[in-house]
Amino acid sequence: MATATTALLSLGGLLLASHPALADVSNGGFESGSLTGWTAAGTTSVVNSGAHSGNYAARVGGTSPTNGDSSIAQTFTAPTGTTQLSFWYSVTCPDTVTYDWATATLTDTTTGTTTTALAKTCTNGQGWKQITSSVTAGHSYTLKLVSHDDNYAGDATYTLYDDVAFTTATPPPGLTQVSTDPFTNTSSQHATELEPDTFAYGNTIVASSQVGRFTDGGSSDIGWNTSTDGGTTWQHGMLPGITTYQGGTWARVSDPAVAYDAKHGTWMVAGLVIDSNVNGAGVSVSRSTNGTSWQNPVIAVGNDGQGYDKEWIVCDDSATSPYYGTCYVEVDVTSSGNAVVMSRSTDGGATWSAPVAPSGGPSGLGGQPLVQPNGTVVVPYSANGSAVRAFNSTNGGSSWSSSTLIANVTSHGVAGNLRDGEGLPSAEIDGSGKIYVAWQDCRFRSGCPANDIVYATSTNGTTWSAVTRVPIDATTSGVDHFIPGIGIDPATSGTTAKIGLYYYFYPNANCTTSTCQLEGGYISSANGGSTWSTPATVAGPMSLSQIAGSTQGSMVGDYISTSVVSGKAVSVFAVGKAPTNGQAFDEALYTAGPLTVTGGSARSTTHGAATVPSPHLTRPLPVRQ
Repeated sequence: MATATTALLSLGGLLLASHPALADVSNGGFESGSLTGWTAAGTTSVVNSGAHSGNYAARVGGTSPTNGDSSIAQTFTAPTGTTQLSFWYSVTCPDTVTYDWATATLTDTTTGTTTTALAKTCTNGQGWKQITSSVTAGHSYTLKLVSHDDNYAGDATYTLYDDVAFTTATPPPGLTQVSTDPFTNTSSQHATELEPDTFAYGNTIVASSQVGRFTDGGSSDIGWNTSTDGGTTWQHGMLPGITTYQGGTWARVSDPAVAYDAKHGTWMVAGLVIDSNVNGAGVSVSRSTNGTSWQNPVIAVGNDGQGYDKEWIVCDDSATSPYYGTCYVEVDVTSSGNAVVMSRSTDGGATWSAPVAPSGGPSGLGGQPLVQPNGTVVVPYSANGSAVRAFNSTNGGSSWSSSTLIANVTSHGVAGNLRDGEGLPSAEIDGSGKIYVAWQDCRFRSGCPANDIVYATSTNGTTWSAVTRVPIDATTSGVDHFIPGIGIDPATSGTTAKIGLYYYFYPNANCTTSTCQLEGGYISSANGGSTWSTPATVAGPMSLSQIAGSTQGSMVGDYISTSVVSGKAVSVFAVGKAPTNGQAFDEALYTAGPLTVTGGSARSTTHGAATVPSPHLTRPLPVRQ
């Protein structure tokens, strides 16, 4: 419907937010069930299936061949403050544009000029697409929406039109720098910060990241960034006692992850400690009672001669759970074929149990354990990039089930030799225990030319929904999306769950190392993922030369994270800028500030996905430290 619709504006490749649609178009969503407000010619009707949003759309042309142009038109005045007029269209044209087509014109009757809003197009089965045209507030306009058919038997042509609305473009939100790299050792790259995780409890948010990235793995230290006002202001510093650069004994550290133990009042940051041979040697856990004063770490797993990678940490914060106050670490053992193991702590992270392998001995990495309100722990993980799977524990981590398939993964190789976390999931949980697992995937795009952000859900960790596409843009947009960080307000659930999703993207998937422009985006849903807001660009563009290099490609991180506090989504993320201080880089952590989870009218979908009976990866996942 037209009222309160939001629009996707494509300006020079940037996805910008827009205000809700203004209501000066009469019956722009056709929700009257008729063409009231429009002047019709030829074969026209209103249909009650296949609408872009709401219940109805206009059909111009017929399901049987017609002769010449059919059209609907309306004259209106652009209201104060508006800058654009948009509409959605879906063409059914089994012929060629030589004979049949859809087109649209917008005439500024104030100046007497006519522009072609939609050039003649003949496509079939491509779904809904959006057109946006600039307008001048106060001017009078006539919009004419046309479908042309040459009356040839067997190839009837018609076009659905919907959601005609004025919109007002707004600029992306401003960025606030959260922290910076303080190190000067010549063995790693400066100034670089990347691969952040966040966790929120109450109004306190703790974020952590790699600081001073080495090209062949790990960083000089892990930084902490803490906000006690829901992400508006921040304090920051470095974790003590891990690496030699902060009074510790390890050569490097990587893969930061944050948790909070409500029972013991303890913040924790897990890291992958790396020895002088660049071997992931184990999992460290640093602890704090306030998120700003940190103790030297304990070693939760490892330091035993084996190799480890991609750990994660979570705590059971449900006071009604039988395992309240139990914390869990997941990590894979690279020296044993990426065998996944779990460890637990019941004393605020001070001591940890011997690692336990799930039933069946799964191989994978990047697991992100989540705890449901009843104490069940569900661990979605990457099956070495080929699929996303999950296992669980119902007895507080004493034992773990065999894994079940969430979905096979089919992904487009991100251009420019960017290290993009291909195959790795981002997982979150709503207040009722419903689990959302997101990743990048190309199954909704014919020929796999670019990735969407997709997700699957489960209420029990064993039975999973169909893969669902987040409607950031059209599947024909040419935009590539990757490295998702999904967050859910824990005070919401079900059909009112508030979801925030940050991600990186290329406006043009078909770019090169020298031409790729990396940007950051944000989108939200206020109804559990049924519909989504217009996306906003929150960072960039940045060139790949402005971010840290690694032996596996330029790097902002294998993952990012989102926390939602009181209906506002907070993330910190790496942004590269041109260095001005003589250092090789200026890659620091920034936030777009708490962004309200508004939701919107763009519907998510499970339809149109290619069947993925077996995995499709562009390259195998190496050790990702």
